[in-house]
Amino acid sequence: MKRQSALGRSRWTTLRGARNRRFMPDPFTPFVPGSLAETLLTDPLAPLPPRPAGELADRTRVLVEAAYGLLHEEGLEGLTIRAVLKRTGLARRAFYERFAGKDDLVLAVFEHALHGAAGHFRRLAEGFVDPFDKLHLIVSSIVLGAIGAEGGETPSDRRGAALSREHLRLAESRPAELQVALAPLLGLIAEIVAQGIAEGRFRACDPALQATFLYNLVSTTVHTELLAEESGLRAGEERQRLEREIWEFCRRAIAA
Repeated sequence: MKRQSALGRSRWTTLRGARNRRFMPDPFTPFVPGSLAETLLTDPLAPLPPRPAGELADRTRVLVEAAYGLLHEEGLEGLTIRAVLKRTGLARRAFYERFAGKDDLVLAVFEHALHGAAGHFRRLAEGFVDPFDKLHLIVSSIVLGAIGAEGGETPSDRRGAALSREHLRLAESRPAELQVALAPLLGLIAEIVAQGIAEGRFRACDPALQATFLYNLVSTTVHTELLAEESGLRAGEERQRLEREIWEFCRRAIAA
């Protein structure tokens, strides 16, 4: 029987209750395809969001990083609670003190990837002044999945495709939690859009809504490409062409 400590309950469980009370699915809730998670696939030790200090937080991090690694090595089929516990050496009780089940763990992996991606994009964008260059950086990185690549490493399509498939299910059942995970990245895009508007480079619009539109366009397109590549219907080399086409579309959509 699954057991869950009141003190150790995952914040995802708390958010689920909040959603049932206050949230309805948002028609603008962005998809969370594996393509975005791919931006950190070459950096599995990217920092997790801040957690409370102590043993509980340390074990949560261990469980999430183990799940992240399993998705890279074995895909969704290899991500089971049993496999995570075997890799970490923790007891089932330790898992259920932090997560209500596998869905909560997958959501935590999304948060891990998205929080790290947003931080990495922000650091890279600091090297640019032009808002078009900043936005191009983010769009290209999401499409190509090349963030953090070092020493010849390549993104993991297996993990990206696994998160893509899981997202399609979780976007309906857990939209509030996915929105929380996306907030840092959407906030960064909105900041760049607001800068472009203030400088007269981007057309006037609601920066937050525009950020959601841009992210949805890029992520859902790459989501489809990623699954096509996984099934062998398209070669990975098509990503370069796709990146040029998507960016040109985005550039024309936002230009003043």
